Amino acid sequence: MTAQTQALRALVNGPEPFIAADCYSALTARIVEQAGFVAGYMGGHATGMMHYAVPDCGLLTTTEMIDQAGRVASSVSIPIIVDADQAGESVADVFRTIRRYEQVGVAGVHMEDEVNPKHSSFDGPLLPIADMQARLAAAVEARTDPDFLIIARCDELYHEGGGGGGSVDEAMRRGVAYAEAGADVFLPTFAAPEDIARIAAEVACPIAGYGKLEPGLSLSLFTGWGTSAAAKAHQQWARHLREHGDLPPEAFGFEDKDALIDQPLFDGIVRRWAERTGRPVR
Repeated sequence: MTAQTQALRALVNGPEPFIAADCYSALTARIVEQAGFVAGYMGGHATGMMHYAVPDCGLLTTTEMIDQAGRVASSVSIPIIVDADQAGESVADVFRTIRRYEQVGVAGVHMEDEVNPKHSSFDGPLLPIADMQARLAAAVEARTDPDFLIIARCDELYHEGGGGGGSVDEAMRRGVAYAEAGADVFLPTFAAPEDIARIAAEVACPIAGYGKLEPGLSLSLFTGWGTSAAAKAHQQWARHLREHGDLPPEAFGFEDKDALIDQPLFDGIVRRWAERTGRPVR
């Protein structure tokens, strides 16, 4: 067990709902930690957009996500939840994927029931319930830390960009089945506020969502804004520089940059080395 997995488990089972805020890099993870969030969320859309400039239709490999997740998780003390997509091709892949996420310090993942290529022009279907249950069971069996969180994401209500049909009853049926297979949390993607209470009443585990914390949710994976904010700012200043040949001072300012990248820590290490070995210092 680790402090991060224990903290995440306590948050999920605690009395207050919480937000796991958007982070796709070590620096953005530190920013959300500094802002006071109790957990961070590294989504596939954000990671693909910011590190590979690709859409979220199943293009990132498990290895790419795990490598980045390790960098993010090791940079902060708050727990990090990661989008594991389907966690691999087969149940054997799922088993190994969960072990690897544990090993790099992630506190939990969500696994989804959409068939690749997801969020694309290919219109479904979702995995059969029995297949998703088998994958969740493999994930539960794989974890060595009982506090490592397994979140079952269901895209039944993501009927525009996902493979579902938009049926709340089907989402509830899947939620019940996924909880029976061992999922710690059920995530019905883009469930309407009025449907969350119905789902929570039927599914025997905490309910997660995206966006605003609505009644009935134990946690929200609040994502999408970090990538948009960073990309917009970069685009704005790139266009300004191209047009004017220079940038105003505010383009360079970044509050708390030195603290966020541990500048004082490494300055001190270098200074002590220089002083001990008779080298010059500034």
